[in-house]
Amino acid sequence: MKISFKVNGKAYTEEARPDMTLVMFLRDVLGLTGTKHGCDGGECGACTVLLDGVPMNGCLVLAPAIRGREITTIEGLAQDGELDPLQQAFIDHSALQCGYCGSGMLLAAKAFLEETPNPTREQVKKALSGNLCRCTGYLGIIDAVMTAAKRIQGEVR
Repeated sequence: MKISFKVNGKAYTEEARPDMTLVMFLRDVLGLTGTKHGCDGGECGACTVLLDGVPMNGCLVLAPAIRGREITTIEGLAQDGELDPLQQAFIDHSALQCGYCGSGMLLAAKAFLEETPNPTREQVKKALSGNLCRCTGYLGIIDAVMTAAKRIQGEVR
């Protein structure tokens, strides 16, 4: 079936199989491989994208369900060649090792900071609880989100 939608601000009309998940559609049809395929059951968060600004597991959304909607993937986080403050903070804090969880973690954090611009560490932990990381122990990730929040608020450079 043909569906029209936007990804990272760009309009598309594409064919989508009714049984194809959003993560597979993004990767296989659109070639946007920053969204990772993980558990395929909504448990790990590796496939997190923003669907109309709300974090969603791409493995739990069927591609036809994005008709008329706006998706943001990791490829759309940086703007005009400038990293998003979250991306820069993740680099500054060495928040990722293997990077597999990175795109989902960053997009979940992005949506969270838009809702909660001045979070506590506990709020960050809770907000990212649906995104699993096997490498870092989360301290760098939490520190990065806290730094990004302060940078966005203009408190830290």
